[in-house]
Amino acid sequence: MNIAQDTPTAADSAPVTYEDLPKVSLHDHLDGGLRPETLIEIAAEIGHELPATDADELAVWFHESADSGSLVRYLETFDHTIAVMQRAEDLERVAREFVEDLAEDGVVYGEIRWAPEQHLTQGLSLDEAVDAVQRGIEAGVEAAALAGRTIRAGQILCAMRHTERGTEIAELALRHRGQGVVGFDIAGPEDGFPPSRFAEAFELLAREHFPVTVHAGEAAGLDSIEDALFTGRALRLGHGVRIAEDIEVSFEGEDEDGAPRAIADLGPLASWVRDRQIPLEVCPSSNLQTGALATLADSAAEAHEPESHPIDMLVQLGFAVTVSPDNRLMGDITLSDEFELLADVFDYEAEDFLELTLTAARAAFLPLEDRDALEDHIRSEYARLGLVDL
Repeated sequence: MNIAQDTPTAADSAPVTYEDLPKVSLHDHLDGGLRPETLIEIAAEIGHELPATDADELAVWFHESADSGSLVRYLETFDHTIAVMQRAEDLERVAREFVEDLAEDGVVYGEIRWAPEQHLTQGLSLDEAVDAVQRGIEAGVEAAALAGRTIRAGQILCAMRHTERGTEIAELALRHRGQGVVGFDIAGPEDGFPPSRFAEAFELLAREHFPVTVHAGEAAGLDSIEDALFTGRALRLGHGVRIAEDIEVSFEGEDEDGAPRAIADLGPLASWVRDRQIPLEVCPSSNLQTGALATLADSAAEAHEPESHPIDMLVQLGFAVTVSPDNRLMGDITLSDEFELLADVFDYEAEDFLELTLTAARAAFLPLEDRDALEDHIRSEYARLGLVDL
């Protein structure tokens, strides 16, 4: 997976790979990024039956189940991952390995989202669950450092949309503010469970000046995005790709290469999101898997073709686009793989990946000084790799 076959690194003259690029992952689910081997080992300990007990076969099962085109079926795969994440030691292990895997993929800053309310069946309290994950994150950061890699990671706590614990999870996030928790989200079934159900939680978080991102514009459309922005006070949109439904594209004349010239007319919501540079946490492969693009495509088949994804249009129109893997186990994908997909489909090059990564760094739930330092680190790494000039 060479990003530039003829571009050597300064250190060893080896070709630069996608894994070499410093990355920022903003939308990455803890219960969607387990190692198959870990799943099998913990499941055997607790007596949970899995669809397969061979690591390769299990990985294939997750990918095929998730690649159904249905968000509902996609979410069903989490029954197995959540089942093995109920004990403190298991949460800690999964979080540690999660961070190690991010670091190995070149991620230098990651926000790890998960729903503590789903991990209480073995007697853990919400706070104990958060503490266990934080211990794992810190152990993963240390392990990465020993392996010569640098990474920083924070937790985003999710309230499940179909339950009634939003305010409780918001209060949990505030209790752990400054102790590893950097943001709040609502996750789970999007269609039929709007952000307005959690108005009290969002009001509390707004009063406390706590960062919020909201899953919106994936399984549900423009109403979901609008509710996330104006009820949820979302600083970022989880996925958000269906903002493209508020963009009308027509063709007029030809460009200098003789191709039809596209004219984009942004509706009021799309203009609001773009003009205020509200970051979109786009997960290209996941969007293709879950059928999130069905309303944007001319056919069901086209909705699963990478070329149908609106990410390049959104980038070209000046939206604040970031790229994340969503669920690495279900998608059989890494952030490096997502970059390679963009290169293959849209001819993205190093400069494009740098801009996507800098946009993600600017959108991180970090203090301004830390975001600036993260941007500087990313630029310096690209320069060290010989991909850009400082």
